[in-house]
Amino acid sequence: MEALDTPQIITHIEHNINHSIFDCKWIPCSAKFVVIGTYPKGTGTIKIFEITSGEIQRVKEIERPNSFKCGTFGASSDVERRLATGDFKGTLEIWDLEKSCQVYITKEHTDIINSIDGMGGNSVNCGAPEIVTGSKDGTVKIWDPRQRGKPVANMQPVKGETRRDCWTVAFGNSFNDAERIVTAGYDNGDLKMFDLRTMSLRWECNLKNGVCSVEFDRKDIPMNKLVATTLEGKFHVFDVRTQNPSKGFAQVLDNTTKSGTIWVARHLPQNRDLFITCAGTGQVSLWKYEYPEHRYHVDHQGVACGVPGKLKRLQRMVLSTQPINALEWNKDHLGLAVATAYDQYVRILIATKLNVQC
Repeated sequence: MEALDTPQIITHIEHNINHSIFDCKWIPCSAKFVVIGTYPKGTGTIKIFEITSGEIQRVKEIERPNSFKCGTFGASSDVERRLATGDFKGTLEIWDLEKSCQVYITKEHTDIINSIDGMGGNSVNCGAPEIVTGSKDGTVKIWDPRQRGKPVANMQPVKGETRRDCWTVAFGNSFNDAERIVTAGYDNGDLKMFDLRTMSLRWECNLKNGVCSVEFDRKDIPMNKLVATTLEGKFHVFDVRTQNPSKGFAQVLDNTTKSGTIWVARHLPQNRDLFITCAGTGQVSLWKYEYPEHRYHVDHQGVACGVPGKLKRLQRMVLSTQPINALEWNKDHLGLAVATAYDQYVRILIATKLNVQC
């Protein structure tokens, strides 16, 4: 790639929030986004912002007694645009942001909900709307927002197994009405893949480091790639198209960047082979996954084994003096992103010269 064609990452707008921020999400089909966090006094806040004339303007705020940790619009339609949140007390809530009110609340976790993801809100023929939550209590729970009360599935340690802190969860493989996968990462480096169709553990491995973030390159297609980031500056890209019975999935590991914890990885919605990683040094890096000539080979026993691809770093830059703890690309505008950091700033980013060929 020539220098003139190299993608650039530009900080378009910076805005100080003046309290702790844990997550940010674009409100679907709008120029608005939500910032989720907590005040020093311990109350939780959901702030709605809008980009107007090159500036960030606060539109609305919801404040509640418990600190919020994470949020998702994934189980809601673009018409309703309802935000699901997890808080520090283990409560799952769904919000009507227009009316600033709860439409759903349940508390089945006994500790903080660290991570949340949603599926089925907009995609056609990909199954019912569902929410997944991962908690410090060691459980991963699946919720149907149309049903009140108890979770529809509960993945927890088997008898005698040590209860681990679940740091991250993500949906994937939801390409029809029957198939759906949840992947969860834990503080001890465990990475587990649960098949919701068969209600079984499909695959697991240990990355030898706490797993901070997991994401499939697309939720609503047959499993293709999965990125998992870890505490000590490493991340893994798994080719999850081919699963070998003994070796699992082929993977490529990046451990070249000494940038502290890789807090999050997010794939570009318009190109599933590009993704960004956000580091503890305040640095973001844009990567491209390059496929091998053949994605699998057949071993001497006639069993298929995956072949890992290669990673190419397209760009990197420092945004903050503190860790970048959340980022989301805008699905409607190529290269537009919102990011938050522990320096209490929210930033609007623009990435240029992106290849949109999928």
